[in-house]
Amino acid sequence: MARKAARAGEAAQFRPEAHRRARVEVEFDEQTLLGALFGQFDANLVQVENRLGVYIAARGNKIQIEGPEDAVARARDTLKSMYHRLEQGQALDSGAVEALIVMSAEPTLEGIISGDTGAPPIMIRTRRKTIVPRSAMQIEYMRALARSDVIFALGPAGTGKTYLAVAQAVSQLMTGSVQRLILSRPAVEAGEKLGFLPGDMKDKVDPYLRPLYDALYDCMPPEQVERRLASGEIEIAPIAFMRGRTLADAFVILDEAQNTTREQMKMFLTRFGQNSRMVVCGDPRQVDIPGGDRMSGLADAVSRLEGVEGIDVTRFTVQDVVRHPIVGRIVEAYEGPYVDPSDKKGE
Repeated sequence: MARKAARAGEAAQFRPEAHRRARVEVEFDEQTLLGALFGQFDANLVQVENRLGVYIAARGNKIQIEGPEDAVARARDTLKSMYHRLEQGQALDSGAVEALIVMSAEPTLEGIISGDTGAPPIMIRTRRKTIVPRSAMQIEYMRALARSDVIFALGPAGTGKTYLAVAQAVSQLMTGSVQRLILSRPAVEAGEKLGFLPGDMKDKVDPYLRPLYDALYDCMPPEQVERRLASGEIEIAPIAFMRGRTLADAFVILDEAQNTTREQMKMFLTRFGQNSRMVVCGDPRQVDIPGGDRMSGLADAVSRLEGVEGIDVTRFTVQDVVRHPIVGRIVEAYEGPYVDPSDKKGE
C-alpha cells in the first residue's frame, strides 16, 4: 500500500531543511495492531505525512518513510510511539496522533511518560481507560495533580486542564484515596440566583456543569456515575453552596474559576479539609463576571498564592491544545489582533 505524498494545499507545518533527505524502514511485529496503527483509510499515516512533510509507504508489517532527514526521524519516532501506545491497550485517535507528532520534537518526553527513564510512568488509570499526557505541559500538570494539595490550572479551552483533573479525581475515588468527589463552578449565567429556577439543585446547576459530566462519563461507566451521584460520593454543586462547609476526604474541582469574585475564591479555598485535594481550573482571558470592572478571583488568588508550599500553578498556552488540531488554530486566531473584514475588500 502506498499513497501520494502531501499535496501542495496540505503543506506540512513542520519544515526542516529539505536538502538532506533520508529513507528509513520500520518493522512492527504484531500485525493485528496495524489496522489501528494506520487508522481508517490510513488516516493516521496521512496525518503524520501531512504534518511532517514526509512520504510513507506500508507493505505488510513494514513501513518506509522518505523525506527530509529531520522529518523522517520524527515520523519514525512518532510511529513507534503510536505502536507502543497500542501495545499498552491505549486508544489512538487523531488527537493522540497529533500529540505524539508534537512530542516527537522532544524525544525524551515519550520516555518520561512510559517510564523508560527509570521513574514511574506518568498516567492516570480509570475504570474505562488509561490516560497519558499529550504535551510537555500535561506531563507537569499530571505530576502536580499527584503531589500538590492545591493546583491552579490556567489556560485556553482544549488543553485538558479540566478533563485531567476529573480523571485524577475518579482514579483517587476508585482507589479509596478520597471518599468524595465534589465538582463545582460559578453559575454566572444565572447570577447564582438559582432559587428561582424550577427543579431540585441538581436540575438547576446541571446545564452549567455539563463539561464536568462529560468528563465523568468518559472515565466511569454511566451506571457507576449515577449510583455514586445518588449516594453522595459524587456531588455537583455551584460555588455558592460551598459556604460554611469543610470539605474533608474529598477531591474538589472548581471549573470556570475565572468567573469567581475574590470573595468567592477566598471562601472556596478556605473550605479545604483534611486528606483533601483541590484543583482550580480557568482561563484568565475569558472573564464573564457581571459588572466588568470586578477583578477575577482566579487572577487574584494566583497572584497571592503562587510559590506557597503545597500549591502548584500550571499555565497552558495555545500550543498545548490537544483537541482537534483546528481548535488550536481557532484559539490562536482569536487571540491575535482583530482584522475588520471591510479592510480585506480591496485585496
